[in-house]
Amino acid sequence: MGFARTCSVALAGVEGVVVEVQADLEPGVAAFTLVGLPDKSLIESRDRVRAAVVNSGADWPQKKLTVGLSPAFVPKSGSGFDLAVAVAVLGAAERIDPKEIADLVMIGELGLDGRVRPVRGVLPAVLAAAEAGYRQVVVPQQTAAEAGLVPGISVLGVRSLRQLIAVLTGAEVPQEDLAEAGRPDAMFAGLMVPGAGVGTGLAAGDRGGGGDGPDLADVAGQHAARTALEVAAAGGHHLLLHGPPGAGKTMLAERMPAILPPLTRQESLEVTAVHSVAGILPPGEPLVRTPPYCAPHHSATMQSLVGGGNGLPRPGAVSLAHRGILFLDEAPEFSGRALDSLRQPLESGHVVVARSAGVVRLPARFLMVLAANPCPCGRHTLHGSGCECPPSAIRKYQARLSGPLLDRVDLRVGVEPVQRADLLGQGGRGEPTAVVAERVREARARAAARLEGTPWNTNSDVPGHELRTRWQPAPGALGAAERDMERGLLTARGLDRVLRVAWTVADLAGRDRPDERHVDLALELRTGIARGAAALLGGAG
Repeated sequence: MGFARTCSVALAGVEGVVVEVQADLEPGVAAFTLVGLPDKSLIESRDRVRAAVVNSGADWPQKKLTVGLSPAFVPKSGSGFDLAVAVAVLGAAERIDPKEIADLVMIGELGLDGRVRPVRGVLPAVLAAAEAGYRQVVVPQQTAAEAGLVPGISVLGVRSLRQLIAVLTGAEVPQEDLAEAGRPDAMFAGLMVPGAGVGTGLAAGDRGGGGDGPDLADVAGQHAARTALEVAAAGGHHLLLHGPPGAGKTMLAERMPAILPPLTRQESLEVTAVHSVAGILPPGEPLVRTPPYCAPHHSATMQSLVGGGNGLPRPGAVSLAHRGILFLDEAPEFSGRALDSLRQPLESGHVVVARSAGVVRLPARFLMVLAANPCPCGRHTLHGSGCECPPSAIRKYQARLSGPLLDRVDLRVGVEPVQRADLLGQGGRGEPTAVVAERVREARARAAARLEGTPWNTNSDVPGHELRTRWQPAPGALGAAERDMERGLLTARGLDRVLRVAWTVADLAGRDRPDERHVDLALELRTGIARGAAALLGGAG
């Protein structure tokens, strides 16, 4: 009787569980049994593994073979267990020393010819292995750079099973043929799911962070909206842009990622793990360094926004936008269920999705930008435009953005039609992206210095109680906000959000704490009622 074991990782969302892959050989009729709650793709690994072992020059054991995946109660899915199953079988057949593979974690799919194909979710799998105490992993060569992002882990990237056998047995490692330069490599096909990256802003050309992207200077006029965009980026505040079609709402939202600060190392690892599981991580660029931008179509379902799918849930749009921007264009056209499903992640920074196959917790700390027209035809606020929408249709259209959802939106700014003088550039171009981004970085640095030693990073994260007691504004600064609260224009949550925005405005203006002018601007950006503070930023302090 022969026995061997090695390890792999089962993923549930973006979290992993180390699975022990055990192989047992007994005398009897040749058979291959796979146990341990595998799914359909994992059951099919029996045929892939047998063909890969034979085509790699090793003999397939003609005995009764049982492969167990432990713990048995954890659902296992995907083809990433192939490599571990093949090596465990070879260890049980004494082709490989079982002691050499007992503490190895192996992740990879096997082709019928023995080549090791890349799979999704390598980074969260290696992170789970590191947390469990393992120090050596074997992954497909195409994902070795992604696995190498985890500190303290020795990574071996292999292109074929025969290469791994040679490494484990001390034999000469054979060289595998690489794809010729300029020709597509079919081995990269396992890394990206077709269509999964549409609208996420993660194409290879979008990641460079160069100056070829859209610039804020291209936006004509819209001074109030530009101010709101800057405040939202500096403090991580959610934003609603409402106005007629063609005013520039989408243009403003598309230019927002460029003014956000680059991701920190920890944030980059979080975002990369989500995108690796989702299958939208381009090969050759394993680490996401810039905030993602996700803009789902208004026909998106609730499951596509928060996560779902057959079996264990997959990341949805809110998770793909983690540490970045979720832009909902034509927001009232989204279904009410889809919009209200955003309320939990807006507050908690994560989403818990329960399905029959299990419960998954996915990260979802994003900056939400909504764009909305005033009525179904979009001409309600235009003078002499001939809007024919009845009042009941206008009320119904605007009510699609529910009160509880809007209460979580810090900034609500009207985007007026562009005037002829602004469009022709007679008033001069606005500030370019680089200038605004530098001001945002300085404001973020002031907030980070103030919040050092706390669990919060931006002003939007700080609880209202802390702002009212630990970091108090200037005396009398909240007078106008308190009066609005007494008149019912602000809720208690709304008052806290106004105070957070006021701290962001003070950071942008270079002040130590917000005064009455900063609170007035925060109120103006939230309620839309002019208070004479719109020109506070953009160079004036």
